[in-house]
Amino acid sequence: MKNNLTFKSAISDQSFPESEKICGNSIHDPILGLIIKDFPSFCDEDCIGVQELNVYRQKYVSNYLSAEIGALSDLEQNVVSSLKEDKSIVSIVEDEEEVRNFGQKIADKVADFGGSWTFIISFVVFIVIWIGSNVYILTNKGFDPYPFILLNLILSCVAALQAPVIMMSQNRQEEKDRSRAKKDYMINLKSELEIRMIHDKIDHLIMHQQQELIEIQKVQIEMMNDILDQIKK
Repeated sequence: MKNNLTFKSAISDQSFPESEKICGNSIHDPILGLIIKDFPSFCDEDCIGVQELNVYRQKYVSNYLSAEIGALSDLEQNVVSSLKEDKSIVSIVEDEEEVRNFGQKIADKVADFGGSWTFIISFVVFIVIWIGSNVYILTNKGFDPYPFILLNLILSCVAALQAPVIMMSQNRQEEKDRSRAKKDYMINLKSELEIRMIHDKIDHLIMHQQQELIEIQKVQIEMMNDILDQIKK
């Protein structure tokens, strides 16, 4: 007669064998939360059947998998949107235009020309022509005979004017190097912060997934135990 005993489910009012009776206080919290969500009046003293419990177990597993797939989809969308917006510091640095005044442009051009083989060859040719014309053509009776005082004056003036102009260009280059160093520091700092955030997110996901997997394993073990009990009966 014991096998003929039945009970009514608290959520469906259907009759089930007493051997399939599951009370609310023996149901895991995640699954119990799903039942209470559908039936707010359900409490720990109420009972349901194994078949009904298996339905909510499957629902819990399905919700977890759907949430994980949705989280991956959101992550992919965030990555794509960030790539489209292109808000990285590198792109901002590359888009910055260099502003130079007229004097800085002249200094850069003088420095570029003064530090080239074109200037060296041109100046050597000029000196050779100057000395050759005064020594051989004008036989030291021209406008600048030996020891070429006028040529020395011209060379001194060129050196005196060229040196500060080149120094101006070098100073501006040092400013550019300092600015570039600051930008590199900003990029490295942003990369470090993003790496730390990624580590924190990965740690959070690992802990979250471990807890969820443990709950799923508990649910699967319970379902297997119920199946074994039914087979034994």
